[in-house]
Amino acid sequence: MAKATARHILVATEDKCNELKSKIEGGADFAEIAKANSTCPSSRDGGNLGSFGPGQMVKEFDSVVFSAPVNTVQGPVKTQFGYHLLEVTSRQD
Repeated sequence: MAKATARHILVATEDKCNELKSKIEGGADFAEIAKANSTCPSSRDGGNLGSFGPGQMVKEFDSVVFSAPVNTVQGPVKTQFGYHLLEVTSRQD
């Protein structure tokens, strides 16, 4: 069964999400940006979501996490919680 590890940043607006993505693409540390900006409790751990399989996260997450390239920031991804930047840190298909 497929498994992935990922980290994310959750914010309220698409504009904020794009702003943070630009900072990360410009060299800012993902974990530091998560700690300073993410509204998810995972922010304390740099946005780390741990290991999970298909169907354990909302479907918008699953579609990105189980198809996107590893170690590339994806987003904004809109869910019922807000806007996310996602980075798949490992995946076993």
